[in-house]
Amino acid sequence: MSGGWVDSDRRSELPPNWYTELRPFVLQRDEYRCRWREAGRVCGHHANQVDHITPGDDHRPENLQALCRHHHAVKSSREGNAARWRETARRPPERHPGLIRP
Repeated sequence: MSGGWVDSDRRSELPPNWYTELRPFVLQRDEYRCRWREAGRVCGHHANQVDHITPGDDHRPENLQALCRHHHAVKSSREGNAARWRETARRPPERHPGLIRP
């Protein structure tokens, strides 16, 4: 298995009722349809995953949405890339090797 939950402790951060109450509630509420919105359109494909609208630990149903596998991967990838860029932006610029003087 690659990516996703491998080497992640994210699952332990989910509330105890995630699988028994929250996840099923959101999927039913959203009628098992992907709520991904882009260019003013909703995807609408079959959704089998639940994701946070605003990243973090806000597990309230109003911050959760049903997503299809494809759009969940797209959203997670964008969030991961944004986090990596934020980390890179904090690093001081490296000096060019040709400009280093003894």
